[in-house]
Amino acid sequence: MTKNLVSIAGYDPSGGAGVLLDIGVFEQLGQRGFGVLTAVTAQNPGRVARVFPMAARAVTGQFGRLAEAVDIAGIKVGMLATVENLSAAAKILARNTRIPRVVDPIFLSSSGALLLEKAAWPRYLAVLRGMADLVTPNLDEAEILTKGQVRTVSEMRIAAALVTRTGRMPCLLKGGHLEGRAVDILYDGRKFTVFEHERRAKSVHGTGCFLSSAILGYMAEGRPLEEACGLGIARVGRAIRAAVPAGGGRWVFDLSRDRGRVPSKARKRR
Repeated sequence: MTKNLVSIAGYDPSGGAGVLLDIGVFEQLGQRGFGVLTAVTAQNPGRVARVFPMAARAVTGQFGRLAEAVDIAGIKVGMLATVENLSAAAKILARNTRIPRVVDPIFLSSSGALLLEKAAWPRYLAVLRGMADLVTPNLDEAEILTKGQVRTVSEMRIAAALVTRTGRMPCLLKGGHLEGRAVDILYDGRKFTVFEHERRAKSVHGTGCFLSSAILGYMAEGRPLEEACGLGIARVGRAIRAAVPAGGGRWVFDLSRDRGRVPSKARKRR
């Protein structure tokens, strides 16, 4: 049965990240995607030049009117831009506790542009505390959330546990930029699961957006958290291999491939 999934995130006009990519991933998985905009960016796959935030009431208004007409089966939260939009997203998540909710923290672009105002950084986990079924920071975002260094597998375990305890939600800490072997670590509050995957040779725009959206898609199918994470990680890996050049050494996903197919899960170990 087709599920209606909503991305609450920014608008990237290149389509390489944000709401447009999220909706594409949902549809690639055979679901129906909707978008609630938190900001509009002036950017291309290589650089964010400007960010134009939406008002918080516009965010809640978009979601509210959509929810009146659509049976929403899952919510993904990405770029929020402002403190006020962080609070607006928390309220939306708090009112939808019976469906899967995935939060992808986005603080800075790869080119260094500010995608969430710094006043929101120390409040992020407190505001969203207990409001999601998974949070998916990368190494840099985990350092912001934990105020500590996260550059080794051991440090990833410590950070994932701290994020989970502080935010009261499971954490999948992404280690795609880890030196040496590439691993992602899931901590669900009881146990760690380490997903090992091949080193990504391409610099692909929007990998975090793709992963969090894919995981939500699998969770909306009713798959357990660990399985959904493994399937999402494997799907991202395959999509990276199929990515196409976007200029300036960057690559973008080609979502016309692999629609609806279920990949093998990423290799995992405890």
